[in-house]
Amino acid sequence: MTLKALRKAGLVLIRRGQVTIELLLVLPVFMVLLFFIMEMGNMGFQTILAHHCAYELARIGSLVAGPHGGEAGKSSDVSTANMKMKSVLMKMFPSSPGVRVEGRIVNTIMDKQSGQMGEDLLVTLYYPAKLIFPGSSYALADAPKGQRIKRMIVKVRMPVERPYFK
Repeated sequence: MTLKALRKAGLVLIRRGQVTIELLLVLPVFMVLLFFIMEMGNMGFQTILAHHCAYELARIGSLVAGPHGGEAGKSSDVSTANMKMKSVLMKMFPSSPGVRVEGRIVNTIMDKQSGQMGEDLLVTLYYPAKLIFPGSSYALADAPKGQRIKRMIVKVRMPVERPYFK
């Protein structure tokens, strides 16, 4: 039997437009998956950026927060460290108004060798990461979803530099 005879008998279905229908079914799922993978790469980059920034700010703050003049018994100055960290942060992110940093002194353990109480500078960096790919804000963004922002909070502890006194 020929193809023409099979079509007359209704045994062969015409498959015109099959590729178009399959493309319309698969393309949205593929694009969402592709954009989500690319957005996860973007979030990974911004996470590394925020952690490195917080580490550098904590390093700078711990050097500034130590007692000035090398006097024994003088306490650490967290206000000077906060001012210095904020000025450095504005140089790191000049066009990002939502980025902010806070630092506070946390007592650790007594150093038996020097007889001084150890102190750490606890730095908290608030970093609003911008989502850039369409559709990802439905799953990743913080409320309100329309702003397409994921807020990150990074905390780093750095020992405050203190002179050794005997």
